[in-house]
Amino acid sequence: MTIFDPFELTLIPPNHFSFGGLDRDVIVREREDCLDFILRLPETRIVPVWRSHNLFSVTGETGATPIPVYLSPEEAAALTVIAKDMVYLGKQNCDDIIISYLAIDISILEKDKATKKLASWGKFADLREIGPLIGGVDGSILAYARGMMFWHSRNKFCSVCGAATIAIKGGHQRNCTKKGCNSLHFPRTDPAVIMLVHDGDRALLGRQKIWSDGVYSTLAGFVEPGETIEHAVAREVYEEAGIIVKNITYQHSQPWPFPSSLMLGFTAEACTKIININDDEIDDAQWFTREEIHNFEAQKKFLPRKLSISRRLIDDWLSDHL
Repeated sequence: MTIFDPFELTLIPPNHFSFGGLDRDVIVREREDCLDFILRLPETRIVPVWRSHNLFSVTGETGATPIPVYLSPEEAAALTVIAKDMVYLGKQNCDDIIISYLAIDISILEKDKATKKLASWGKFADLREIGPLIGGVDGSILAYARGMMFWHSRNKFCSVCGAATIAIKGGHQRNCTKKGCNSLHFPRTDPAVIMLVHDGDRALLGRQKIWSDGVYSTLAGFVEPGETIEHAVAREVYEEAGIIVKNITYQHSQPWPFPSSLMLGFTAEACTKIININDDEIDDAQWFTREEIHNFEAQKKFLPRKLSISRRLIDDWLSDHL
């Protein structure tokens, strides 16, 4: 079986969490016994999620690379019994062995019990901190699991009538249980634009008040109903910094399951130069030259974390690859 990888067509290196090589196996999702079927397969690997954290083990000395933990159905038997939700993520061909991935939410456990039960395998950690240290395939699987569990945790009740919902189709749909309502609910992804605005040798970077001191990044914002993504780019830049832009160009995207966004990366050319900061939106925005950004630390300024699409857009611009 060949796994389709969209990046082989575009030749664009994927962002963190963006690998597209997992077969999401819609056919098996449609089975009424989907989850039981997947649990019966000895090659299935269980992906535990506890309160939006993933499980990692670390071997060797301090500073060693963390390793994502996938459990066999037998190893996870006690956990699947108490799992609040289970989601069939899909399958992958690994050395001619088909491995199916099943995410389980064990958030029902208190912290001490979750720590004790999983201690022999590893510890739970925030994927945002671990992401840069693990491979693209693992990162995308863990991000997928985290995002799906967050959606389930927020959709236990129907948004139409308030009745309880039940999960079907391998955890990819929730149905209202109230007769006469029968509303269907599906996983939600919120599209957000993030853009590197440039003016010759200068880039526009800003910061929010809640960020660590000195951190500057690209501007960003959510797409609103009834507008195109290009319009969202222009609107957000103008609303936050008072800059009018042109030549808006899509670059690449990144799933961002913190909790449920899809980041759409763009570049845009500035038409105006004078910054007019919206204090309700951002704390500061400035034009920086390439030389200034290369020497950020000397100015006690810092770029966003390397796993983010914002850092990728900045690094590409610094390398003049845009």
